[in-house]
Amino acid sequence: ERGVVAAASYEARVFGVRSAMPSALALKKCPHIIFVKPRFEAYKKVSSQIHSIFEEYTDLIEPLSLDEAYLDVTNNKKDMPSATLIAKEIKKKIREKTQLTASAGISYNKFLAKIASDFDKPDGLTLISPEEAEKFVEELPIDKFFGIGKVTAERMHEIGIHTGRDLKKYDKIQLYKLFGKSGGYYYNIARAIDERAVNPHRVRKSIGVEHTFEHDLTNPNAMYQALEKIGESLFRRIEKANARGKTLTLKIKFSNFEQITRSKTEKRPIDQLGKIKVLAQKLLEEAEVQNTAIRLLGLSVSNLSEEKKLWGHQLELNFPSFKR
Repeated sequence: ERGVVAAASYEARVFGVRSAMPSALALKKCPHIIFVKPRFEAYKKVSSQIHSIFEEYTDLIEPLSLDEAYLDVTNNKKDMPSATLIAKEIKKKIREKTQLTASAGISYNKFLAKIASDFDKPDGLTLISPEEAEKFVEELPIDKFFGIGKVTAERMHEIGIHTGRDLKKYDKIQLYKLFGKSGGYYYNIARAIDERAVNPHRVRKSIGVEHTFEHDLTNPNAMYQALEKIGESLFRRIEKANARGKTLTLKIKFSNFEQITRSKTEKRPIDQLGKIKVLAQKLLEEAEVQNTAIRLLGLSVSNLSEEKKLWGHQLELNFPSFKR
């Protein structure tokens, strides 16, 4: 009753079911829906098999998720002259090894390759050549742009931006004024420009844990107890990841699905369970959740450092003050 859709099959999507949708809403949209509990160990096993296939062709692999990655095959291990041929081979090997279909997008930069990979699912292969890239982007609905979320897309619709061609009419300064630091990215992708390299060593930005409750929490003591358990899970994760961060963020989703966050940044890395619990409790107090019903609580640590040598504590020196 209180779950969230992690992934929806193409049959379910016909009825409007989407990932991240509350299970109760999915059931309303599709009364004969079948929910299946996730099997993360199985997914990890298959993900490892797929990545081992990628590694036959290149070491320049940037994972996006368990089942998706960017590959730079410019100089590939098999000296194959065509990225399209490589994609076809990879798709075939994935099918033979895992019995799964895969979609591939091929182009000269990451943005276009990602767009192409989503273009003809679930078993597609799409090439966007340099000659057709700008026209392709101009005709693309803004909702299909990778890197433009639902909220931003709605804002763009309000000011008359519906396609790449509409976005291209705005200069860089205008886009910075409208969308802040993301404006430069939007300016470039409207022109099919993306100079980001495929990065096999992308730094993780945050580690988090969240929990949706079977019944809304209305008792403050129950909220604190639940947050304490989430803090313990978070600490186990940062220990496993061998990482520390300086910023702790509390996420709260209320029964009406309204969501807020509260954050606290420390001078030193948050490397103790007790510290997480104390900070989390303070953030919950600051959120003033009395007389509310909470559906979800989450904690995450960001501003990460994965190198132990950077975990050292900065000394605070108290100098004497002198008066004239």
